[in-house]
Amino acid sequence: MSESIRAVDRALDVLLCFTSQTPELTMSQISERIGINKSTVHRLLSTLEGKRFVERDPSTGLYRPGLRLLQMASLAMEQNSLRRLAAPFLQDLCSRYRENVNLALLDGADVIYVDVIEGSQRVKLAAVPGQRLPAFCTASGKAILAFLSEEQVKRVLERGMPGHTQTTITSPDKFLEDIRQVHKRGFAISEQEFEDGINAVAAPICNQPIASISIAGPAYRLTRDRMLEIGPDLLATAKNIALEVERGLDFE
Repeated sequence: MSESIRAVDRALDVLLCFTSQTPELTMSQISERIGINKSTVHRLLSTLEGKRFVERDPSTGLYRPGLRLLQMASLAMEQNSLRRLAAPFLQDLCSRYRENVNLALLDGADVIYVDVIEGSQRVKLAAVPGQRLPAFCTASGKAILAFLSEEQVKRVLERGMPGHTQTTITSPDKFLEDIRQVHKRGFAISEQEFEDGINAVAAPICNQPIASISIAGPAYRLTRDRMLEIGPDLLATAKNIALEVERGLDFE
C-alpha cells in the first residue's frame, strides 16, 4: 500500500470512529480506537478540519463530524432514493391535511426542495422541486439547523440574515434562542418569516438531520395553533421516513 493510499485509509478510519453512540471524541480516544499514535492522528484531524469534514469544539476540545460531511451525506441520501422512500409518507400527509407537503435537503446556507406534493385546497402555494430558499427563515431549514451544533449554525448565519418580511428573525442571538425551542419541541414553525401570508411547520429526518419534511399553506388556514397541532404527527412521520431510509441504505 502506497503512503498516499495509507493516509486516505487512516483518514477514513478517523471518520468511522464517530457513531450515534460516540458523536464526539477526544484526539486520544480516536488514537486508541484506530491504533495510531497521537501525532499522526493530530495531522489527520487537522487536514479533515481544514476541509470541514470534522470540527473541534474550542471549549471542550472534542471532535465531531463537520458540516461538509453532512452536505455529502445529503447527496448520498438523495442518490439513494430518499425521494422514493419518502413519497408514500408525503402523499399520506397531503391527503390528510390537504396542504402542500415538502421534502427538503440542506445545502450550505439554503434548503433545496427535493419533492413537493400539492394539496387539494383551492388556494395553494407555487413551490416546485428544485426550489432553493434560505434555511434560516424557513421551517424546513430551521428544523434541520436546530439539530446541528451551534458552531455549524453560526457559520450558516454568517452568510447573512436579510429581512424578507417584518417577522423574519434577523438577529443571530434571537435565532439561536428560537431553534433551541425547536430542538426542545422537536419540530419547527415559520410564521410568515420568508413570505407574507405563508406559514409552515417542519420536522427533521433523523436526530442529526440533513433533510426535513414540511407542511406549508396560507397563514389564515395554517394558524399557529393548527401548526402546533400538526407538529407531533409530522415529527412521527419524519421518524418513520428515517427508518425507511436506514432500511433502504442497508439493501443498496
